[in-house]
Amino acid sequence: MLGGDGIGPEVVAEARKLIDILSADHGLAVTCEEGLVGGAAYDAEGTPLPTRTLEQARLADAILLGAVGGPAWEALPYAERPERGLLGIRAALDLYANLRPAMTYPELAAASSLKPQLVAGLDLMIVRELTGGIYFGEPRGIKTADNGERTGFNTLVYSEPEIERIARTAFEVAQVRGRRVCSVDKANVLESTELWREVVTEVGRDYPDCELSHLYVDNAAMQLVRQPRQFDVIVTTNMFGDILSDVAAMLTGSIGMLPSASLNSKGQGMYEPVHGSAPDIAGKGIANPLATVLSVAMMLRYSLGEAALADRVDRAVARVIADGLRTADIYQGEGRMVGTAEMGDAVIAAL
Repeated sequence: MLGGDGIGPEVVAEARKLIDILSADHGLAVTCEEGLVGGAAYDAEGTPLPTRTLEQARLADAILLGAVGGPAWEALPYAERPERGLLGIRAALDLYANLRPAMTYPELAAASSLKPQLVAGLDLMIVRELTGGIYFGEPRGIKTADNGERTGFNTLVYSEPEIERIARTAFEVAQVRGRRVCSVDKANVLESTELWREVVTEVGRDYPDCELSHLYVDNAAMQLVRQPRQFDVIVTTNMFGDILSDVAAMLTGSIGMLPSASLNSKGQGMYEPVHGSAPDIAGKGIANPLATVLSVAMMLRYSLGEAALADRVDRAVARVIADGLRTADIYQGEGRMVGTAEMGDAVIAAL
């Protein structure tokens, strides 16, 4: 358990209360350790990813992370910034598959920037390749010509094994959902994603119970805001997934409600809320812990083999929302506004 920075320790504390109850009363066999990461780690040990934290992460079945970063550390050298701690864990554990669900609770549909009738009942999963693509491809850099003109360049590259493993992850996720996979690429102009489409199609033949479709990324972005409920599982590249998952996040009305998982081939995962460290509200006890609680549900489902408990946590969150409890980020003038700890306690009571 890595609280990190800003509101991270506050929301992770509510998740810890939930995990303790699951262990004491609901048969979850788990032990928890805590560690430092991000700005908090830099302040304490001069590095955003201490050796002990990395070793804890390697040995754990799962990692629950709050958030990292904030204005206090923005002036640090690139290698020492809080975000390098997060990226360091991803790289060390080869967490190549990022799962970001976007779902809209009926009671919160009015909070979306789209019309409620378009987003009510939304429940989709974006499976983003996380360790390859243009963010990591070489060569990259900025070069200066003899005449002084500068050119920036990056390389979009994917190997067949990288595409195959993320595709299999997407199909396996789809098998426990609606059995529909939409692969998003730009195969009409990018050879790397032409290969992406070919490999995803080949993998799809191993999952005849799942329906496979393909969209170019520009059309996919349009369809997300035109008719988002048409999607079940979207699988796509690192950069396209980065963009589309943020679009999907806004469909739900509040980024404070969205969990995520980053998995490797062994089922190890790092689970974290999509929201950032929100330093402006840190320490005020008003942060929404539900994205972190829902990240615990994902952890139970994907790393700890406790799908039934995951379903119970999901239902408890839905019950709390239906009962009208709202943190400030999801309050629309109706229901009862509560703080971080009260919302966490309400989920435990609903459980």
